[in-house]
Amino acid sequence: MATAPRELPVGRRATVTVPGSSANLGPGFDTVGLALDITDTVAVEVTASGLEVLIDGEGADDLPRDESHLVVRALRAGLEAAGVSAPGLRVECRNVIPQSRGLGSSAAAAAAGVLAANALSGGALDEAALVQLASAFEGHPDNAAASVLGGAVVSWTAESGRGEPAFRAVSLPVDPAIAATAFVPGFHASTKAVRRVLPETVPRADAVFNVSRSALLAVALQSRPDLLMEATRDRLHQGYRAEVLPLSLAWVRRLREAGHAAYLSGAGPTVLALGTEPVEDSLVEEARGAGFSVKRLAVAGAPTARVEAADGAAQRG
Repeated sequence: MATAPRELPVGRRATVTVPGSSANLGPGFDTVGLALDITDTVAVEVTASGLEVLIDGEGADDLPRDESHLVVRALRAGLEAAGVSAPGLRVECRNVIPQSRGLGSSAAAAAAGVLAANALSGGALDEAALVQLASAFEGHPDNAAASVLGGAVVSWTAESGRGEPAFRAVSLPVDPAIAATAFVPGFHASTKAVRRVLPETVPRADAVFNVSRSALLAVALQSRPDLLMEATRDRLHQGYRAEVLPLSLAWVRRLREAGHAAYLSGAGPTVLALGTEPVEDSLVEEARGAGFSVKRLAVAGAPTARVEAADGAAQRG
């Protein structure tokens, strides 16, 4: 007989701060992710009944405020996996990560919901379970794993034997000298729409090219940032996406010609440049003139969580 879920006490509150992320990093398609210090904060309080969703910041005018909100769906999945339930919930989202721009806003929302559920439960879920739950909402684990684990991640999808994919990820240490500059355009891009232009098959030479650059990327991130220019080259997806993201890919070329390891962040339209030297102010001003918002970002560590019991006692996790 299945055990009934343990009901959480009214008044228990968890606050999590979750980093955004960049995926692919050029050659690591649907595999490599990097957490960035642009963060969303979600506070969840157990209430006596119902659901209340409050949103401030990015997406406040567009995101739903009911059970269909991604944070709420991930929160429900996390509570169920942790073996707990809540009579009611108040969910406050303070969003800083730009929506639908290739900086992992959806993955961060899923990770925030799962991490908040885990915090409320007292830490019933391990890292593998958190990666699995958060990644299930994306269909692949690169962004979600980066938001859950922080730093750089290498992720993969395996067979679970239960008729559903098993999402896995491991962390990579990142050379502390590496920083990122994000060039965020004013328009959105649908991941599904941008994926439609990708071919079902690619030439073997292009596949071999990306395998070698993905392997090199792991070395460059950990200890050889001087190799980032070569390690971020790609032949699998960026060229095809130029059809629907011409401005973004033009700026990938512009930055690379200037000596910066730039690539299309995830499915775009944001362009990210990695390196140990800042992008020149003249290039930054040129990009702003072309309609980009420019953000200088560090690599982010793991997300943080703070729990307050019903009696107000606080604990960080």
